[in-house]
Amino acid sequence: MRPTPTQPEEAQEEAEPTASSPWPTGRRFAERTRAKHATIHALLAAGHSKRSVARQLGMTLNTILRFSRATTPEEMFIGQWQSRATRLDDYKPYLDQRWQEGCTNAWKLWEEIKGHPRGYASVRDYVSRTLRGKPQPVGPRPPSARAVTRWILTHPDALPEGDRLHLKAALANCPELTALAEHVRSFAHMLTHLQGDRLPEWIEAASATAELPSLPHFAQHLLRDLDAVTAGLTLSWNSGVVEGHVNRIKMLKRQMFGRAGFELLRKRVLLA
Repeated sequence: MRPTPTQPEEAQEEAEPTASSPWPTGRRFAERTRAKHATIHALLAAGHSKRSVARQLGMTLNTILRFSRATTPEEMFIGQWQSRATRLDDYKPYLDQRWQEGCTNAWKLWEEIKGHPRGYASVRDYVSRTLRGKPQPVGPRPPSARAVTRWILTHPDALPEGDRLHLKAALANCPELTALAEHVRSFAHMLTHLQGDRLPEWIEAASATAELPSLPHFAQHLLRDLDAVTAGLTLSWNSGVVEGHVNRIKMLKRQMFGRAGFELLRKRVLLA
């Protein structure tokens, strides 16, 4: 139910130069390469020969030549192992898209591309090395299941305006919740207006809801004691008072568990 946030055009334009560098800032290999490149070019600019620089830095002449030909440190990264083609390349656009949609669990991403032959480790490495460094769009936090349940079970006229808008957005993002809310509200209307004669009609409609397996299961259980449920939805009498006394007795029992005895009874009688 998390809505997909829209990225501003400026952020996308700024991200393109960063993607051109295969080794971003913070990688130890990249930092060492940049430091060597700066040192070699500084010595060459000071008038040292390439052989002299090689002796001073303890490098081979071929290494000094490669660094001297590179105008920027990023040119040294081309041809490294990270730019080689891998079997994961076909899945990387999908992984990038799912990362931007908010899925940051490497195991879940691997399960979504089970056709990948290299296994979970390659997906985990790609997520940790590449995707973790990319900025993830910050979107609104999706509502919790408890909050959505409260919104659906509350009478629409009693919902605050903010909760009403949140519920509308949640129902728009999840068609199954829309069907569930309709069944819940029809059952609540039948309960509050004592229309038990409409119960078979509601059970038939709920049993036909294939996208909500728990709802037909609940409806089938109502058929096991249809007469009692119909009476509860039709008659004005209820066992609320009796249930209240039962709950009070159970609470007292839990409070006194393990302490009942003659001494406690004697103390209660004396205090009374």
